[in-house]
Amino acid sequence: MPDPILPVHLPSRSASAATPAAVVTRRPAGGMFHSWDLSTGVDGPGTRFVAFLAGCPLRCLYCHNPDTWHLRDGRRIRADEIVSEAAKCVEFIRASGGGATVSGGEPLLQPVFTGELLHRFKHDLGLHTALDTSGFLGTRATDALLADTDLVLIDIKSWDRALHRHLTGQRLAPTLDFARRLADLGKEVWVRFVLVPGLTDAVENVEGVAAFAASLGNVTRVDVLPFHKLGVAKWRALGLDCTLADAPVPTGDQTAQARAVFEARGLLTV
Repeated sequence: MPDPILPVHLPSRSASAATPAAVVTRRPAGGMFHSWDLSTGVDGPGTRFVAFLAGCPLRCLYCHNPDTWHLRDGRRIRADEIVSEAAKCVEFIRASGGGATVSGGEPLLQPVFTGELLHRFKHDLGLHTALDTSGFLGTRATDALLADTDLVLIDIKSWDRALHRHLTGQRLAPTLDFARRLADLGKEVWVRFVLVPGLTDAVENVEGVAAFAASLGNVTRVDVLPFHKLGVAKWRALGLDCTLADAPVPTGDQTAQARAVFEARGLLTV
């Protein structure tokens, strides 16, 4: 863990502090928190403080964090504690052109807590902010929450509706509706698409996601993420049956072919 360059002293907060969450709750905001980490390049630009919240309504077959599915998988914590942790390395984060990302689980399962963290990261620490979401609970994202969000990382699991329900246990439509709302707001979006050979890699499926992403006009990057098995051990430790444990990982050529479909639509891929 990098040593912080300079300590940052947070302004004192009270139950009456004028944050969106304080207005809603009339008390210091908190929620169920899983863990935090520092990452580079995958959770938004630069080095980022990533807060992982507990709880998710999806049950993705390739999920690498099944230990975040339930609210009970986290611990109750006040936003102040998380912001204080981020403050310890804020100068290092700023120097890298990074910021703070609220992830999960699904952060919009706890929209007040998520909104408080985004607001505090942005206004108390002066950091670029990102929301990492499936978009399924996009209706829970208030205008105030999105105003405090500089970038949205949104997962589009599949264009085929039946396959999306098979992959996640939920409908695709809410994610698409949220993506369109973000486009109407002019909010910068990175799309994430997980490539699973024999499951999500059909040309018509990739093309459907690519055409939709290109139609929005606010997608500045697409991450084509090769399926991996790093989470299989977690599934087994939790006594869960990982149905993709024996699925093949995509080759470099397969990943390049999928990226080419997005690039043909004028989208930057990583």
